[in-house]
Amino acid sequence: MEEMPTGFRFYPTEEELVSFYLHNKLEETRRDINRVIPLTNVYQLEPWHLPKHSGEVCRGDSEQWFFFVPSQESEVRGGRPSRTTALGYWKATGSPSYVYSSDSKVIGVKKSMVFYIGKAPTGRKTKWKMNEYRAIKEDFPTSIPKLRHELSLCRLYVVSGSSRAFDRRPTRLAPPPREMMINQQNESRCGLTSECARTS
Repeated sequence: MEEMPTGFRFYPTEEELVSFYLHNKLEETRRDINRVIPLTNVYQLEPWHLPKHSGEVCRGDSEQWFFFVPSQESEVRGGRPSRTTALGYWKATGSPSYVYSSDSKVIGVKKSMVFYIGKAPTGRKTKWKMNEYRAIKEDFPTSIPKLRHELSLCRLYVVSGSSRAFDRRPTRLAPPPREMMINQQNESRCGLTSECARTS
């Protein structure tokens, strides 16, 4: 993959994360997608060690990183996954929410988590956060969407607390300009944007 020009960054919306990246990974329709988002068990590493394992377009980013996460054996058997690392644990915050397509169709579910150092329930909260996305089965017979558990997509990010802190979750915005896409054949699917410096 060619080196990106200064000012360009990988910034996909939630719809793009689920409908393009996660869907293509689940269906194994694109072999090059691991170069953008690698397959990594994020729960085996501390969050501050994960950025160096990120994909090519995120490796130099200091704000967010993306990973495909395989299901654990406990999930396959219908149990709960283990989100405990050697030094801490991930704790869910709030309730899961739906991810919608541009035509208001439910395409996935998002769960937000915060990393704590120590043992539950007395761990110390950190500034590391993560959004976990799971896809919805396209054809489900009931009105209640069914999740696909083979694989999830996680967005890891840090809240710095400064006025320039990232903490801008991907939203259902219009796709970035065509000239800023990372794949010309899938321009409406990718999420590369440019941040321009402002002059006073």
